[in-house]
Amino acid sequence: MIRQFSAGGVVFKKDQSRILFLLKKSSLTPGYYAAGEWSLPKGWLDDAGPDQPGPFTLGQKRATSDQVRAAALREVREETGVAAEILSRLGDVKFVFTDHHHEKVFKTVIYFLMEYVRDLPEGFDSETSEIRWVTQQEAPSLLKKRKGESDLIIKANDILAKM
Repeated sequence: MIRQFSAGGVVFKKDQSRILFLLKKSSLTPGYYAAGEWSLPKGWLDDAGPDQPGPFTLGQKRATSDQVRAAALREVREETGVAAEILSRLGDVKFVFTDHHHEKVFKTVIYFLMEYVRDLPEGFDSETSEIRWVTQQEAPSLLKKRKGESDLIIKANDILAKM
């Protein structure tokens, strides 16, 4: 079994009295993503080349805290077209899947609680077909296959309600 490490963000913004969270809908990426799956923005810590995970992603080298944070911010920018600021580490989601080479992968995704700063003029990349701001109550219906991500939104909402 292969190990992989990724980083991402639970991005929020305040809309009057509501807290909204940012989700992204995947585009068809053969071998990686089916079209139309909603998720939190996340991605590999580093690349070794086109569609090749790098040594930090594969756990061959240990990434520093700053490198993990930079990867999370980069993935949010690329996948959602949004600039955000990290407030704190929120938690990890771990799962197993079979990759496009038919190998089992044990993946750990490190998530950070992030506050929305602004939309970026370049928008989101080709891995994303749509972004949506949702309430904590709306998130589970979109994140049907991603209970760990849905749980992180609940955790983030609880933290923000106390601030």
